[in-house]
Amino acid sequence: MANKAVYNAIGRRKDSIARIYLTPGKGKITINDRPFKDYVCRESLGIVVTQPLDIVEQRDSYDISIIVKGGGLSGQAGAIRLGIARALNQVSADFRPALKEAGFLTRDAREVERKKYGQPGARKKFQFSKR
Repeated sequence: MANKAVYNAIGRRKDSIARIYLTPGKGKITINDRPFKDYVCRESLGIVVTQPLDIVEQRDSYDISIIVKGGGLSGQAGAIRLGIARALNQVSADFRPALKEAGFLTRDAREVERKKYGQPGARKKFQFSKR
């Protein structure tokens, strides 16, 4: 049995964590043991997930297995994008300049601000009434 190289990486965004396993193959993408198109229901999120592969022109070169947990679909798509970019960076150092320039190797650190006591949300205040 021939050992295929497996490149793995972790991507995070908001509350989502994605583990990426990249192996040489024909371009099959599975997310949580489901086909890519079934899991990612919005076309825009599908584009976000495959952006790193399109930048380095390796869309049909690798099979990708993804395990993602937490957050919503948008956060999960961002986490997957970061993880794929990090895995591609491990594959070849030649991919790094293109991925770096597109901003795919930078983790988006924005998080939801916590709700404060005495008000309905993080920033919103209750309506002021003089009488």
